[in-house]
Amino acid sequence: MPGLSAGRYVVAAAIFSLAVVSPAAAEKFGLGRPALPEEIAAWDLDVAPDGTGLPAGSGDVFTGEEVFAEKCAVCHGDFAEGVGNWPKLAGGQDTLDHDDPLKTVGSYWPYLSTTWDYVNRSMPFGDAQSLTADEVYAIVAYILYSNDLVDDEFVLSDGTFADVELPNAEGFILDDRLEAEKHFWNPEPCMENCKDDVEITMRAMVLDVTPEEESAAASGDAAPVEEAEEPVEVAAVLDPELVAKGEKTFKKCKACHQVGDGAKSKTGPILNGIIGAPAGYVEGFRYSKAMKAAAEGGLVWDEAELAAFLAKPKKYMKGTKMSFAGLKKEGDIEAVIAYLKSYSQ
Repeated sequence: MPGLSAGRYVVAAAIFSLAVVSPAAAEKFGLGRPALPEEIAAWDLDVAPDGTGLPAGSGDVFTGEEVFAEKCAVCHGDFAEGVGNWPKLAGGQDTLDHDDPLKTVGSYWPYLSTTWDYVNRSMPFGDAQSLTADEVYAIVAYILYSNDLVDDEFVLSDGTFADVELPNAEGFILDDRLEAEKHFWNPEPCMENCKDDVEITMRAMVLDVTPEEESAAASGDAAPVEEAEEPVEVAAVLDPELVAKGEKTFKKCKACHQVGDGAKSKTGPILNGIIGAPAGYVEGFRYSKAMKAAAEGGLVWDEAELAAFLAKPKKYMKGTKMSFAGLKKEGDIEAVIAYLKSYSQ
């Protein structure tokens, strides 16, 4: 470009380049939309160690004990001691140098925000984010009390949160291995005695690692063996799609219940054969007083009774140990019952 200095030439070239790419950059694909404030708030839950992100609220130890007993104790025990293989939330002091240390707020975690954030985000199991801010404060206060970190009159709030210092607050260091140790691994690896040629001596298929196609095909072409016909008892046909949906929904229950071959009672009893069975039918399982009373009263788990229980367990049977809040959709309840039926035939 005659008459332009070098600087002006660069600017002119840049402007020309922008003009060329602008149409492509301005192209819209019509996908998505801006997130609504309430949608952002639904996932913007994180709490920083200094308390940034905490909502307004408070909860005392006494209230926390009641909420914990109702919504947490079925897995974590009345005193945060853990039930079965469920996590212990109290204790563990002086165990960090053991082969199997117990990691709790009283022994391992450096910041209380970790506990508050997790309880608020993910608990109670199966009914996450159903707790109010005050209930979360109360539960965390009770966990602190269970670890002998506060007294029974302590009130945790967004105002007192930063006053709580956990025992292992100074027990963590920044991971500087990239800077401190990287030089050990910088040298080129030493490769010696390498062969010029590689000879394949055996293939995986021959080693029986992979089945050969011929043998697989041969087994598939084998003539079917005729068997004597036996009278078959006709059972009610289940909708396979409904059973499959029930299997997915049952994932909410698998933490406490098992079905199928080899099923064992865990926090809750096995559910094989529950359709049409009397309440408290699993021998050896420690049922709640409420369930034992229902069994003595002649409760039978037909589809109607089971559907009512699955919808609102605590309303249906006051005093039940099951902490699950219930299935809100009738379609999910119907699907779970169909899935349980598949293990009752």
